[in-house]
Amino acid sequence: MSDITVKFDDVSFSYGSINVLKDASFHIHKGEFVAMVGPNGSGKTTVLKLLLGMEKPSAGSIMISGTTAYVSQHMPNDNLFPISVHDVVRMGLLHSNKNYSKNCYAAAEEAMEKTGITDIASRSYSSLSGGQKRRALVARALAGKPQFLVLDEPAANMDVESELQLYETLGVYKGISTILIVTHDTEFVTSLTDRVLCLGDDYKIVQHGIEAGAAGRHGAVSGNVRVLHGENISCC
Repeated sequence: MSDITVKFDDVSFSYGSINVLKDASFHIHKGEFVAMVGPNGSGKTTVLKLLLGMEKPSAGSIMISGTTAYVSQHMPNDNLFPISVHDVVRMGLLHSNKNYSKNCYAAAEEAMEKTGITDIASRSYSSLSGGQKRRALVARALAGKPQFLVLDEPAANMDVESELQLYETLGVYKGISTILIVTHDTEFVTSLTDRVLCLGDDYKIVQHGIEAGAAGRHGAVSGNVRVLHGENISCC
């Protein structure tokens, strides 16, 4: 168990009479890069809420080891609040440090450099484009050097260049942090992907060699979640 960062063990959850998860089981090893895919309404948001402690399972257990950083799909923004990009990134240090130190500033600078936003550090966060805001929020998460990094639709509103830089950055942190990317894009697979968690019955990733169908060929079904391992994943 020491090398497992996340473990869902026969987890069930429902909203009233609507069952969302039923006996779902999966685990993520330390340092893995995992994609959780599925169409809208398949239960991805519920799994996120359970991972972040916003909801409790009605049955089963959830184990998470180490600190968790979350990059939301929705970007908070208040145009009347004058905060710089640098200040946004340093917010990622607050969970573990009551006072800033030289090392903390260095961690923020490193995160900005690796996400390619050093040149806009002094700009107002509210003045940024959607892609720049997303990279700032990723840098904020990385500044705290989390053991478990969760990103919800991280490439939303990004141009191609920004998206490539994001995944290049995540590749640097792969193996250092356990990374989970959540997306409704059922064809999402990158060369970084070690494992795919598929939610919902109607998915097809034939472009990347994964196709809905016989679980024995492509992975194991655990409750609502189909788990596809590295040997069953190919990326163009």
